[in-house]
Amino acid sequence: MTDTAASFIAKSTMKAGDMEHRRKINFNIGKYNAVVPLGKQQFGDVGLARERAKNIKWKAIETLDKQLEDFEAALTKHGGKVIWAEDTKQALDAILEICKEKNCKTIVKSKSMVTEELKLNDFLEENNIESVETDLGEYIQQLDGEPPYHIVTPAMHKSKEDVAQLFHEKLNTSLTLTPEELTLVAREKLRGKYTEAEIGITGANFIIADIGGIAVTENEGNARLSCAFPKTHIVITGIEKVIPSITDLSLFWPLLATYGTGQQLTVYNTIVTGPKQPNENDGPEEMYVILLDNGRTNILANVKSRESLYCIRCGACLNACPVYKNIGGHSYETTYSGPIGAVITPHLKKLDDWKHLSYASSLCGNCTEVCAVKINLHELLLENRHEAVEEGDASWGEKIAWKVWKQSSLHRKMMNMGNRKIKNWMVNKVFKGWTAHRANLDFSAKTFNELWKEKQ
Repeated sequence: MTDTAASFIAKSTMKAGDMEHRRKINFNIGKYNAVVPLGKQQFGDVGLARERAKNIKWKAIETLDKQLEDFEAALTKHGGKVIWAEDTKQALDAILEICKEKNCKTIVKSKSMVTEELKLNDFLEENNIESVETDLGEYIQQLDGEPPYHIVTPAMHKSKEDVAQLFHEKLNTSLTLTPEELTLVAREKLRGKYTEAEIGITGANFIIADIGGIAVTENEGNARLSCAFPKTHIVITGIEKVIPSITDLSLFWPLLATYGTGQQLTVYNTIVTGPKQPNENDGPEEMYVILLDNGRTNILANVKSRESLYCIRCGACLNACPVYKNIGGHSYETTYSGPIGAVITPHLKKLDDWKHLSYASSLCGNCTEVCAVKINLHELLLENRHEAVEEGDASWGEKIAWKVWKQSSLHRKMMNMGNRKIKNWMVNKVFKGWTAHRANLDFSAKTFNELWKEKQ
């Protein structure tokens, strides 16, 4: 067993037994489940909308090279600059070079999972640059020294009492503050940072190829402030976020809002196509877009797993997953948790070190059922398992166990051998790995084949 697998098992076991933790996340997911059906009412046929979105993403990913080149050409015409980064190091080096050029001391940053993937805040701190998270959930997590817990709602695992306690410890506020009052405290702390910062960093929910723009979706307005107030705006985005046309947003924005938070549309939806133009009063003087690969072309090259690049990061699969609802986001120890994280992480990193995530699933298919772009997530989890075995990453004991099971399943006489007690002992005691984190199997006294013969 790898260290990452052992750590995952230890943390997930602990969290699964933490009833208060499970109460908090299920309470918050329950609120999400209550509003999503309302958001879906805006679609005449929500199934057809999802199918259309999937087809658009299929086109975008199948022609990814052309889409990205079109985006670069259009953005460059408006004065933007595109940086291609193959991996984390190239992306961080590019950011640091820009920071040094601008003599940057403070950065304001909006919510971005890609920057979490790069561990950007830690990197900037090591280089004596202050990086301030301006999204409320991310700000709470930064104060607590934790990574985001969820793709969409970073502090989902915290109650309002937890946040009040955190603000009391870190900001010396009263323990009796309401959520509204806590929000105002955060607002007051963050407002001055926008005008103080030399650089603003955002992610992108979508890269729009035909107009050379990036689309940002949010509910707080902090991303708009982060890209508009500082003189330099840096966008960091994965290459898979591309969509062919601005007209596609009329479908993707409502889908992302409905499946992400249950809204018909999020409060702020912004398209940025470059730095401030000569006839404009607002906006940054320079804009850089860093297009990050970081393992995504590994997924692109895999014909079966390529479908996972359609993901629009709505987080619906996390909220639907029975495993996630029991162990939470931090147990995965990856940037992307839940079913989509279990699918893509082994390809973004190393399959042998992360294949265990693909086994942390009941394969109930609920993730596929709720996916906004109809990714066959549970089938991709199976594909990851298959690839791990094909590449020889399965242990010797595991290989032997499944060979015995296969032979028994293929040969009726072997399946009929032994009574119920012997079969139970063989699976539950001899193959100890099966019951380490599962309930004991209990075989029937007679097989279906034996019962059928008796009936005849």
